[in-house]
Amino acid sequence: MKHLIVGLGNIGAEYAETRHNIGFKIADQLADTQGVQFKLERLAFFAEYRLKNKMLYMIKPTTYMNLSGKAVHYWLTELKIPKENMLVLVDELAIDFGKIRMKSTGSDGGHNGLKSIQLLLNSVHYPRLRFGIGNQFEKGRQVDYVLGQWTETEKKELPALIDKSCKAVESFCLEGVERAMNKFN
Repeated sequence: MKHLIVGLGNIGAEYAETRHNIGFKIADQLADTQGVQFKLERLAFFAEYRLKNKMLYMIKPTTYMNLSGKAVHYWLTELKIPKENMLVLVDELAIDFGKIRMKSTGSDGGHNGLKSIQLLLNSVHYPRLRFGIGNQFEKGRQVDYVLGQWTETEKKELPALIDKSCKAVESFCLEGVERAMNKFN
């Protein structure tokens, strides 16, 4: 059984430590834990590893957030993985910092990365792990907030939250979306 794990974010040093790049951070932690490295491939940084009897393929799109669907569509097709076996790792304003929510389907919620994926897959029926970043910004400052750096307090909590997210990803791959939702939501 094959799975595609998609960490959403933006390439470039200026985005590396921003809230919007939490998908990249989770994917990086998974790769580090498994001793694999991402390599630049078509439309994405790509890594793969075996988890028990499952093959996990991970991508971090190089298309920037707003065109993430392009890389997702390519890799799903290239690897012949059904969208139900894909998990998108994404930041979420509507969830408080420190909480994660897995869903098997849903709208894009105004997230440009999810909009792009939805458009290119012509579907909202794909699993996603939403990592809460909260919404502690003034009106009209949403872009600055999501592209902003974590606070010092958040930075201290991030390692444990990323670790929990990695466990949720592995649960999704080994036990399925429903069981993972019951465990981690």
